[in-house]
Amino acid sequence: MPTQPEVRILRDGPAWVHEACECLRDICHQAARSRGRVLVALSGGSTPQALYRSLASPEWKERFDWDRMVFFFGDERCVPPNHPESNYAMTEAALFSPLGINPEKIHRMKGELDEAGRAAQDYEQTLRDVTNSPTPVVPQLDVILLGLGDDGHTASLFPGTGALFDRTHLVTVSRSPKGIASRLTLTLGVINRASVVLFLVAGRGKAPMVRSVLEPQTETERALPAALVRPDPGRLIWLLDESAGAALSRRLTG
Repeated sequence: MPTQPEVRILRDGPAWVHEACECLRDICHQAARSRGRVLVALSGGSTPQALYRSLASPEWKERFDWDRMVFFFGDERCVPPNHPESNYAMTEAALFSPLGINPEKIHRMKGELDEAGRAAQDYEQTLRDVTNSPTPVVPQLDVILLGLGDDGHTASLFPGTGALFDRTHLVTVSRSPKGIASRLTLTLGVINRASVVLFLVAGRGKAPMVRSVLEPQTETERALPAALVRPDPGRLIWLLDESAGAALSRRLTG
């Protein structure tokens, strides 16, 4: 049975970022001790960007064994790697370049390929090769970072789209209802196989959707993409700031 989410609510701003860094450090240290390396899938967006910048700061960069970490991505827009809306471009600027991460440890989704389907197939093969997971084995990543959209989407799994129901592939093509439409995304099969899924959510604008996902009242809310993230038997951690958690009940927040 999938584990229940661990909900942590921190003060807005520096306290939230500090907890995010500390939480990720603990997860990575445990994985490194157990398996000798850490397989991480990163998320795009402004909230993870704050985390990445902090990880590259003098306070935190010496607290991680970066040489043991292998980086993947949870999703990507179908754009070149230097595009201003590329998740890879943001992460390269905020994290990889400041830390001098070995490029061989970075596995990006090639959103610039002419056919998105080919890019999805390419990335699925990369996942299998790096994790030594032949078909039909689903790779187990140590930690997957996720965000939350105002419509309940996570990664690039949007409500009601075919990608949300893809049980065949590790990586698939998705369509966003706004912005750059064509996306690549990990499927729920991979996400729900992770040892740890860590949601990073901040800001008052997220509060209504956080409540809908963590305290669903209707079948529609229970079917939201983020609500379908329930790693089994892994851990599910929601790291919220006070603003994002403002609509939750005392039952959840303690």
